[in-house]
Formats: sequence, C-alpha cells, structure tokens
Amino acid sequence: MALSIFKRKEENLSKYREDFPVLKRQIKNKPIIYLDNACMSLRPHQVIEKSNEYYEQFPGCAGRSNHQIAQEVEKATQEARKKIAEFFGAESAKCVVFTKNCTEAINLVANGMRFQKGDVILTSDKEHNSNLLPWLKLQNAGIIKHDFVESAPENEFSLENLEKKLRHHGGKVKLVAVVYTSNLDGVTAPVKEIVKLAREFGAKVLFDCAQAAQHHEIKLKKLGADFIAVSSHKLCGPNGVGALISTEKNLELLNQFIVGGETVKDSSLDGSYVPESIPERFEAGLQNYPGIMGFGAALEYLEKVGIDNIQKHLLKLNEQATIGLSDVKGLQVLGPQLAAKRSGIYSFVLEGKKVHEVSLLLNNLHNIMVRSGAHCVHSWFNKPEQQRSVFKDGTVRASFGFYNTLEEVDTFVRAVKEISRL
Repeated sequence: MALSIFKRKEENLSKYREDFPVLKRQIKNKPIIYLDNACMSLRPHQVIEKSNEYYEQFPGCAGRSNHQIAQEVEKATQEARKKIAEFFGAESAKCVVFTKNCTEAINLVANGMRFQKGDVILTSDKEHNSNLLPWLKLQNAGIIKHDFVESAPENEFSLENLEKKLRHHGGKVKLVAVVYTSNLDGVTAPVKEIVKLAREFGAKVLFDCAQAAQHHEIKLKKLGADFIAVSSHKLCGPNGVGALISTEKNLELLNQFIVGGETVKDSSLDGSYVPESIPERFEAGLQNYPGIMGFGAALEYLEKVGIDNIQKHLLKLNEQATIGLSDVKGLQVLGPQLAAKRSGIYSFVLEGKKVHEVSLLLNNLHNIMVRSGAHCVHSWFNKPEQQRSVFKDGTVRASFGFYNTLEEVDTFVRAVKEISRL
C-alpha cells in the first residue's frame, strides 16, 4: 500500500519536470541529470516569466518616483514581500528584509547586533562559511568570542554538547547561530530543542535556512527563533536575492549595516541623518526587483507542489541511492548511514579515487551533474580527525531535487558502480 501511494506522488511530482526548461536540454545527445540542487535549484518557467515581467512591463525604480511604472514596481515588490512573510510565518511584511542572499542576511545580523565585551557566539562545528566567517571576523577584531558545538556521532547535532557550552560560558552567549539543514551531509538539527535551550540561557537564535527551506515547513513564530536567513536560488527562485526574516522588535535592535540611498528619510552636511523605517533602513540602494518578484513566484510554486510532498520525495530518492550503492566496495557515506536522516543529500567518497575525478567522470560519461570538494565547509574538513580520515580531501555530493526521478537515481547508482570498478 505504501509503495502504491508513493507511486501516485511520484507521478504527481514528475509532471512538474515539464515546468523546467533546462531539463529538456541534451548534451551529446543524452539528457542531463542535475544532482547539484544543494548548490542551486533549477527554475520553472513560471519564475522566469515573472522575473521577465519586470523588464518587459515596468523596468523602473520602486519607492523613488510617483509615475505609473514606479507605482507598479512598488506594488509588485510589496506583494512579493507579503508572500515571503506569509510563507515563513513572519508577523508582518515589515519583518522581511531583502538581501542579496543568505550570506548577506547573516552578515546583517553579525554587523548589526550591539555587542558588549565578553559576548559569545555559538555555532555548530560544521557551518557553511556564510555562518562562520562573519563571526570569525568579529572575533579577530576583538568584538566577540566565537565557540562551537561538537557534533554527536554520525555528524548529528548534539543538544548535550550545546547545553555544556551554554553552561560553560555562564550567560555570556549572545546568539546561537546554527545551520537548520546541513549542506555538507543533509542532517537537520533539532531546531525547536535548540531554541528552548538557548532561551533558558538568555541567548537569541539564528538559523541558516538556505538548505532547509525547500523541504521543511519553516514558520518563524511557530519555531520561536529570532532570525532566519534564506536564499532564493535554493528555492527555485532567481539568483542575487535572499531575505533576513525576523520580528519588528529584533530588527529595531540592529544597527544599520550598509547605508546609502533609500536607507534614510533625510540627511545633512552637518553629519546628521534620519534612518528609514523597518525594513527599508536595511535595504540600501537599487534593489533586485526582478529577483524579488521571481522569489515571490517561486514560493507560490513550491506551495503548489507541497513542502511535505517534496520532503517525502527527496527521502525516497536518497533511500534508493543508499540501498543501490550499499554494496560498493570502498564507498563511504558522510553523515548518518540512514538515508532518512540525510534529507536529499548523498555525500560520499570512493577510496583510492579523487573526489574531483569522480565528479568529472560522472559529468563526462553520463551528464550527471554533482559537486565535489569541501562544499564551503572547509573548517569541518580541516579538523585533525578529518585530516586523518578518508574525507580529508572532501566528498562527492549528489543532492536531489523534487523534479529528479527514481530512474535518474538508478542511472546515478550504475554510474558510481562503473567508476568504482575502473
């Protein structure tokens, strides 16, 4: 019964492939198999058309002029802002700050928070550089102290170690900043428990949701976090746009990070200026209007597909890959051995073979597009215990999207087995 139910969902999700123009492309007379979704998702034509609408219909500035085109841009931008607020459960559209990406959103918090001497920022030990370097930079400047929570066995988040660190720093932890779902191995953190522990010690919480937002329902108020950061390009949306989502109260506590046009109501040569209201005070300069519009359209599209459907489909694809490759000699998977704990990510090494060579062979022989290397989590691979392991040079990472099929996974499995025998 369970299998037949999945098959119906498989058919339902497969129909969405028709919406993605690039999936019709062939290279050397063979279709492409795109398994690099953890880096960037593909875009359906609905998103492409919505972004193009800006250039074709009203290519002007929002909030700067009062003519018809400017009014249309303003309306489209605010409609997208409202959609993003609803999608992520923010208390109002004012709580959505547009950024270039998740990286800039985290930097906005890092450079906007008002720190006191001795403040500590806690992260996990496997953060993407986007949620590590902003804190290291502040530590190197003597502004804060950075510390990290060691992972549990199989690279899962350790609540026990988090509590130990919170107690060790004795109320000095200002912020717990953790990746929701890791791009390294697909492991999802126990986010609600993290929030609860942080609150007991008076710390605020930021989640890097770039990897998680497409296949987890994330509602800020329900989650109880203070800040979440997201990127459009991992949500079937355009490049160059993301968002910091918070509460009005928390945003009022942030200093301005980048200032300039549109961030002030007034300025004077005597050195004074009046900051704009939230969220515009944080959105300096001309915004990525087509990207913002496409971002809103992408979230509408994902709602149509269904976040729960996406999550179930990714787990099924990962299970298929995990079972199919379980008997390959010398293959080791990074993270939990259970596919159900790795969302849509299958990150692995083949002993005796360089990760970049494996990814190139997958591409050149079968048009299978994966990523290889450290996946912007260099700090994890540079840990002494990892430098002594088979993972010292990184991994090959296949990451599945909801438009991928079981047949594509079977092709991937056969290809890896072929390469393992070379």
